[in-house]
Amino acid sequence: MQYLLAAVVVLPLLGAVGALLPAPPGLRGRSPGQAVLRHGVTVTGVVLAAALALAAGFDHDHPARMQATTDISWIPALDIRIHLGIDGISLPLVVLTALLTFLCALYSYFHLPKGPSPKAFVALLLTLEAGTLASFAVLDLMLFFLAFETVLIPMYFLIARWGGAGKQAAAWKFILYTLLGSVVMLLGLLLIGVKSGTFDMVALATDNGPKAQLSHTVQLLAVLAIGIGLAVKSPLWPLHSWLPDAHTAAPTVGSVLLAGVLLKMGTYGFVRIALPITPEGMQTFAPYLAALAAIGIIYGSLACLALVRKGAGGDLKRLIAYSSVGHMGFVLLGIASMTPTGVNGALFANIAHGLITGLLFFLVGALKDRTGSTDLDALAGSTGAALYGKAPRFGGLLAFAAVASLGIPGLAGFWGEMLAMFGAFRPAAGLSRPAFLTFMALAGLGTLLTAAYLLLVVRRVCMGGTPALTGAAPAAGEGTATAAGAPAPALPDLARYEYAAWTPLAALTVLAGLWPAALLGLTDPAVQQLLGGGK
Repeated sequence: MQYLLAAVVVLPLLGAVGALLPAPPGLRGRSPGQAVLRHGVTVTGVVLAAALALAAGFDHDHPARMQATTDISWIPALDIRIHLGIDGISLPLVVLTALLTFLCALYSYFHLPKGPSPKAFVALLLTLEAGTLASFAVLDLMLFFLAFETVLIPMYFLIARWGGAGKQAAAWKFILYTLLGSVVMLLGLLLIGVKSGTFDMVALATDNGPKAQLSHTVQLLAVLAIGIGLAVKSPLWPLHSWLPDAHTAAPTVGSVLLAGVLLKMGTYGFVRIALPITPEGMQTFAPYLAALAAIGIIYGSLACLALVRKGAGGDLKRLIAYSSVGHMGFVLLGIASMTPTGVNGALFANIAHGLITGLLFFLVGALKDRTGSTDLDALAGSTGAALYGKAPRFGGLLAFAAVASLGIPGLAGFWGEMLAMFGAFRPAAGLSRPAFLTFMALAGLGTLLTAAYLLLVVRRVCMGGTPALTGAAPAAGEGTATAAGAPAPALPDLARYEYAAWTPLAALTVLAGLWPAALLGLTDPAVQQLLGGGK
């Protein structure tokens, strides 16, 4: 098992190097570009198979115990170790990362975004996967920081070289925000390591370990510094403004991975580092984190409502990016409650958001390829999408993803948000219950606003414009027929490779919604132990 986990982390890096080398004879295919894309599918497929084997061999009876561990001294003078391991908290994120990256590689094999060399694209995709997987598997604070930073460069180039309009500005905004946040986070991590004498996360998470040497002041400073870096990546309002630009400009697979796994690195850091290692500091800042999370939920929903209204010229891709600010607000609200219920809800919402928003970005990218636009007014106009009539299977899948995102019972989006609000309903001892009840009420209002804008998206994109009344002219820019009265031309419906890339996400969304115990059974014992100081 320990070799399997090490392989999951290292194989993408080796694959990234291999992507830059000439293809061996017999594996070159019709062109060098096809060969390297096939290489990307193969490597990510092997990593996914290894991650699934890791999940199958995981001791599900003891999910709170670190398993598949590797612990090797790396820099003895600073007590920095190559320490790997997974428990019930990190295992689902490792599998999600491997799955989404494989589906992105498979989709890119058939539909490579326009840009420079396919070799560079595949190498960056694999490097991004390696950094993300390492972030969820390492148990040393310095290794976590290195893995956390590893993903920034490949994502920058994916946006700047393979993105759409405004890609350079969006890429610079992404890298500047995240790098500045990471510099502050590094100071907090170093403070913990210097004051405790170790960077080992497992040792620091126990009440009778080095954590006992961290004073209240040290914990406050560490949480403030680390929290800023994690909040930028999460993204927490008002540190979120890089996200809509990055999503709007990124290629389809870049948006899928950015929403599906990169945002989870920030919230995972709160659960793995801030909650167990600096609980006193976290309790002091928890109300502020919850307040900003609640504001983010409302802000994200109102921004989406502004974008979706007729005549606003809103961009569908940008709308889904703003929806992520709201959905991740539920994750941060659950973490801020500092209760097992809230934290379990946050972890569940992490996975649900990765599945559903990953599917939404796949669909919106494909919709842009079909129509040439993601402008909502254009998609709802007489020559726009009206997907139910032009591409019914595509429209049905888009409507399914939108309904799943609004948190309807029976689908994955429901459980995480509900449990996060339950955590806010009765927060941990020492936190103000009236304040958290207010935050819960705001989150509840956010669910109603979320339903409103997502149903409007389905109404406008899937059904088309408002039909004209008998004897009346169609509203300007709206309608379901051309000027000549003939139906608008059909759009290509789902292709085979799209079925292959998107069906797993839809199926897992239903499975997680109908059988939440499969995920909660993994996370709950680990969360209980984490919040209990290792007991």
